Amino acid sequence: MVDSTLLETRLQAVESADSAQGMVDAVEALAELQDTGATDMLIRVLGYNNPGAAVAAVEGLIKIGTPAASAVLAQIDGYNYGARAWALRVLAGIGDPRGLDLVRETAAEDFSLSVRRAAARGLGAIQWEKMADAERREAQMKARDTLLKVLEDPEWVVRYGAVVGLKGVAAAAVRYGFDDLIAPVLVGLGDRAQQDETPAVQARAQWALVQISKSSISESSVEQ
Repeated sequence: MVDSTLLETRLQAVESADSAQGMVDAVEALAELQDTGATDMLIRVLGYNNPGAAVAAVEGLIKIGTPAASAVLAQIDGYNYGARAWALRVLAGIGDPRGLDLVRETAAEDFSLSVRRAAARGLGAIQWEKMADAERREAQMKARDTLLKVLEDPEWVVRYGAVVGLKGVAAAAVRYGFDDLIAPVLVGLGDRAQQDETPAVQARAQWALVQISKSSISESSVEQ
């Protein structure tokens, strides 16, 4: 628990910042506390016209974790697009399963390539252990299917994010024994490894295939 006086001082510093850089510095200082008491202020910063401060706020909210996700989910519908885009980065970074549908929609449909990329990567980092056992398999299938579509995104950085996300989803499927979910992932990644027009995407897909194979072999050894 952070000292309340220190927290209040840093909250006031954000309130009283009188320049763009001063705001960035104040938000970074507040974020480094990783205190739930900073959550509301950091969320407010997402709506300011200050990208540097928004980046710092996103990083701070991700570090706060689940309590921050709860607050973002409670407020996200009322955000303007800019703040909503930053908020979705927070949800993707935290991996709270309650934000899964929003992150899936964003990865597939958002007009900003950087937001689609962050969402695609985030689908590979969902905290599946926080989801009810009965819901987990279907949720992983939905995440997988979204990412397979995102592999066709016209922007290479988004396809790269989808490769990263698929590797994470496949690893989770192996961990939970959902081996039947993996075959389409291998096909999609194999296609990117052989045919993607961007060498970085090809290389990442090849690496992902190797890692998925290793994780499958490792889980099989444990079971035996």
